[in-house]
Amino acid sequence: MDEPYRYRNKVMSPFAAGRRQGGAALKGGFAKDGRVFGKGAARRKGPLREILTGMYAAGTHRIVDTRHCLVENEQAQKVVRSVKTLMMRYGIEPYDEDAGTGFMRHVVVRVGHESGEMLVTLVTNSEEFPASRSFCRELTRMCPFITTVVQNVNLRKTNVVLGGKEQRLYGPGFILDTLCGLSFRISSQSFYQVNSVQTEILYLSAIGFAQLDGTQSVIDAYCGTGTIGLVAASRGASSVVGVDTVESSIRDARENARHNGIENAAFHAADASSFMRGLAAEGRSADVVFMDPPRAGSTEEFLDALAVLAPRRVVYISCNPVTQMRDLRYLAAKGYRVEKVQGVDMFPHTDHIETVALLSKLNTEHHLDIEIGEDELSEIDFSKDATYGEIKKYVLDKYGLKVSSLYIAQIKRKHGLIERENYNFSKKENQRVPNCPEEKEKAIEDALEHFGMI
Repeated sequence: MDEPYRYRNKVMSPFAAGRRQGGAALKGGFAKDGRVFGKGAARRKGPLREILTGMYAAGTHRIVDTRHCLVENEQAQKVVRSVKTLMMRYGIEPYDEDAGTGFMRHVVVRVGHESGEMLVTLVTNSEEFPASRSFCRELTRMCPFITTVVQNVNLRKTNVVLGGKEQRLYGPGFILDTLCGLSFRISSQSFYQVNSVQTEILYLSAIGFAQLDGTQSVIDAYCGTGTIGLVAASRGASSVVGVDTVESSIRDARENARHNGIENAAFHAADASSFMRGLAAEGRSADVVFMDPPRAGSTEEFLDALAVLAPRRVVYISCNPVTQMRDLRYLAAKGYRVEKVQGVDMFPHTDHIETVALLSKLNTEHHLDIEIGEDELSEIDFSKDATYGEIKKYVLDKYGLKVSSLYIAQIKRKHGLIERENYNFSKKENQRVPNCPEEKEKAIEDALEHFGMI
């Protein structure tokens, strides 16, 4: 990225209670100018707790102050600090995830890169927000660049940030942003890439890979708000069908098509795998499939249905090269060839990247079906990956060490060789899985190298 700072258009900060300090505090309500709001609110004597906000430290729920983070949007950071200030002023308790008490859980800020519009989502532990009008009035006074504010209610004891119920507190409840020459509607639960500058590079690379010339039918799987599908519809696709499980994203995708005047795109709220299976069962086809699955990658059901649809080109966008590589292997076994892969620096200053891969369907007219007699089979080298048993035997014979399938799976996964995301995991809840000892890890790696797998 040419200017890899302040690029994150989405800032999400949890709230938690810190040490206590002087001042009045309340339980179950909100206070301002000596008044108490909310059913059952009661003034509590004693000091008010400091409110912590920022990001969770890796692998923990310990909050790290990120007010000086150089990749987050500065105005979004100001909103987070302002919400914290108003919580202290109104006596609003932060959420306690252990006890399930408190009111404010998170604030999520989304900023339009081109439009500058800003959506603020206040995630609360209760539907009642008695002081919401005055809270929003003060918040927009402190941050006049805010376009809209919504309250998202999450009553569950979960690590998932957003709940299912929302209400508008201020403004239209969504923002608009411009990407690749199109206008996109973004709501609180819509998927939208966090780096708009690099997203344009990513999407234009994907469109270039597809080689659209006005004749191809396109499927946009895991489509979110329809960004890549609508760009394709405006740049050479004859028709586009998008699918995603999130209904609010599909509503946004349909609205995005409408206000961009795009009539050759339709969007469906459904599980992508089931939707693809349905199309395959109906005998439908597609020339190009764009797919942008979550970090866990796609599913065998989806990839099997894709192979039945037999698009000439598959453009696979991924934020996790390991699961992407796994899925590319699966598609290779279904008759696809990887033509090229392009990395995009979507997350500067981290070791994460976004990749876009082009696969093409092998031309069956250039392949022959042949029969081989049993006497000829012994002369053919059917090279394949070693089995777990072969790896165990090699390690035992050479090193005198016994290794388990679990350890082999761990080392294969480390090198991107494991076939499925959950293979060889314990089925027991909260089961602690031991890590492979260093001595055995080196022996297993030697075996993988011996069998030509790494």
